[in-house]
Amino acid sequence: MTRFTLNPQRFFDPDPQIRTIAEELYLQVKDLPIISPHGHVDARIMAENTPFPDPTELILIPDHYIYRMLYSQGIALETLGILPVDGQAVKTDHRKIWRVFADHFYLFAGTPTGAWMNYELACVFEIAEKLNSANAMKIYDQIQDKLKTPEFLPRSLFNRFNMEVLTTTDGAADPLTYHRKIKESGWKGRVIPSFRPDAVINIAAAGWKTELQKLEKTIGKNIESFKDFIMALEQRRSFFKSMGATSTDQGVFSPYTHKLEMNEAESLFKRALQGAASEDDGAAFTAHMLMEMARMSTEDSLVMQIHPGSWRNHNQYIYRRFGTDKGCDIPVQTEYTRNLYELLNAYGNDFRLTLIVFTLDESTYSRELAPLAGHYPAMKLGPAWWFHDSIAGMTRFRERVTETAGIYNTVGFTDDTRAFLSIPARHDLSRRIDANFLARLVARHIIDHDDADRMIKDLTYNLVKKNYKL
Repeated sequence: MTRFTLNPQRFFDPDPQIRTIAEELYLQVKDLPIISPHGHVDARIMAENTPFPDPTELILIPDHYIYRMLYSQGIALETLGILPVDGQAVKTDHRKIWRVFADHFYLFAGTPTGAWMNYELACVFEIAEKLNSANAMKIYDQIQDKLKTPEFLPRSLFNRFNMEVLTTTDGAADPLTYHRKIKESGWKGRVIPSFRPDAVINIAAAGWKTELQKLEKTIGKNIESFKDFIMALEQRRSFFKSMGATSTDQGVFSPYTHKLEMNEAESLFKRALQGAASEDDGAAFTAHMLMEMARMSTEDSLVMQIHPGSWRNHNQYIYRRFGTDKGCDIPVQTEYTRNLYELLNAYGNDFRLTLIVFTLDESTYSRELAPLAGHYPAMKLGPAWWFHDSIAGMTRFRERVTETAGIYNTVGFTDDTRAFLSIPARHDLSRRIDANFLARLVARHIIDHDDADRMIKDLTYNLVKKNYKL
């Protein structure tokens, strides 16, 4: 058996000069603490600190990067243990599910998921073989044995991964019970919430009224007007901040921003209360609420993030059967220069605001986003996101924005994941790609070694700490 190992120079350029410089830069930052400023790990994991159940439950079932690929090859989600919304029984034998995964592990070759999984197996679990059909159950048992040990409890792994901050994403009505439990436990790990009001802002969504009722219950007061609604959000933001939050986030289809007159906003809100809001009403209300969220951020200093450009639940069969976040969200073409015009003219020159903008439309990097961030003091560029969080995707991002915006109008790396064990793999890959990008600039004498030494530390640690106020 050939021992499964990861090449220490993986992802670096094959050119010997660039590779040498890249490795020197990477070694300066490979052991720096991990700051995870935006992600979707459940705070309950850290609050309860109980053993992870098994490899399938830990690695496969929470990770839509994995099962969307398997589904694309004709493997039904039911056979992977993904629960339908109607509660109908699915395959529950996690060993058999793991075997299906191992049988198809070859599908992930050349993908970021493959890179992350190889890191998890080799570096986190110290597995000596590459996963395949023949050794699937052997590796499953090796992982399972490790998960039973104190070293693989969530808080132990948090410390082992050298995590300085882990930020979760939490709805406006969330009481943050698990964050409170973490604080009260006396554990020193820093796990903080991020305020995400999407569910109560999307007034055209089928379940909006239910979400509003949750917000009412949380604040202990009926919300009968737009003014009540704004006051409720401001109250919740203040509570989140008291629990350690430094940021907010909104996932929007379009980054369109437009300030409504108060009577217009009130009229839209009243139609929503009556169950009569249209899709156009929802778009107009979201555009106005982006302006309101920017205003609030200038007043309470919470960093504002927007993640536009995803057609959520594109596969309606999967959405109806399994619900949201099941790997069937697809990028759409997105415009920023016109859509952000009102917000940036109202707040983009205000030094109290930090607005971090992400995109799934790579065509906008050099045409719109880099010029905007390279001018407006409030605006920063989020890193290559979701489908572009990859070797080539991160490289394209740096190539297309650096000449116009520099690196200091970007914010470092965010892993944006539900898969806790993939966090060190994702950060390691990012550090390697940034080191390689800077090495290419040094080799071409665009920057010198001193520039690169400073820049790699900033890209890895300083920029994310500064821009997310951590």
